[in-house]
Amino acid sequence: MTKAYIIGEVTVHNPEGYGHYAQKVPGTIAQYGGHYRVRGGASTQLEGKAQGARRVVIEFPSRVKAETWYNSPEYQAILPLRQAHSEGHLALVDGVDG
Repeated sequence: MTKAYIIGEVTVHNPEGYGHYAQKVPGTIAQYGGHYRVRGGASTQLEGKAQGARRVVIEFPSRVKAETWYNSPEYQAILPLRQAHSEGHLALVDGVDG
């Protein structure tokens, strides 16, 4: 089974409001076997233009698990918090076997 990754580039406009989302999301990710690989931290743009100030990479055991997490009632319940307090771009990407 190939791992899959949610890759996000996010700019937070309201840190206090976004904080409520940030507190709740790790539990939803863990429920579906996901783990943060990158969550903020220093970043240097080497080429092109970034689509957000903050980077996030979440690893899931499979594409199905990642899609199930994103569409889950648990995540969908808190997604409006992220969308109200930030602007972002997310992609679901298959990993490499081996």
